[in-house]
Amino acid sequence: MTEGADQFGIVTHGLTKIFGAITAVADLDLEIRRGEVFGLLGPNGSGKTTTIRMLTGLLQPTSGRATVAGIDVVKTPERVRQRIGYMSQRFGFYEDLTIEENIRFYGGVYGLIGRERTERIAEQFARYRLGDRAKQLAGTLSGGWKQRLALACATVHRPDLVFLDEPTAGVDPASRRMFWEMIREHADQGMTIIVTTHYMDEAERCGRLAFLSRGHLIGVGTPKEITTRFGLPTIEDVFIELQRRDEADANA
Repeated sequence: MTEGADQFGIVTHGLTKIFGAITAVADLDLEIRRGEVFGLLGPNGSGKTTTIRMLTGLLQPTSGRATVAGIDVVKTPERVRQRIGYMSQRFGFYEDLTIEENIRFYGGVYGLIGRERTERIAEQFARYRLGDRAKQLAGTLSGGWKQRLALACATVHRPDLVFLDEPTAGVDPASRRMFWEMIREHADQGMTIIVTTHYMDEAERCGRLAFLSRGHLIGVGTPKEITTRFGLPTIEDVFIELQRRDEADANA
């Protein structure tokens, strides 16, 4: 670990994943600070999902190194999974269980038992304002409430870092705004947040962004730094330009 490495939630050096003749991620170098809200953006096929799967210890890199919460994802991926949370657009909870049963289940999965689990469930009810719906089946919730439950499940064990993979897809604007307020609270308390999104107004809320294109990192910085680098007025314009380039390369 390099000097000052404890300041970083994620560090990668030359992280690469190859599937046969396809290089999904090539020589990725990233440093993401603890407590940072960091956006990972790019068109479909840019390497975002593969990157997340490597960083969560679910996919072995072909080469390169990465640490998450100070833990080597290649040597001890199981330790990484104990220190992170993950939430996707499919939410990942059990629709035939109640809100309380889902949070209790995920607390157990993450190793919480006894009084600690009971206290953490109570804290999650209060933070996400879920208490009045504790006995409601998850499958009967609206999209915004499902989103709250999914985040409550992903953070019940107080992870150092949370991956949010398209977490607001299909959710109404008011629920999206509330969700981002919750994310900001977590970051203010030191939790590192990694977000993938196709909503460019959400990308603008990130402290820094990394743009991937066809497996390569082509830009990293604040939203203003990114738009300045590409000479375009908005993050959405940058995204559209990268999408156009990728489509042109695919058709060449």
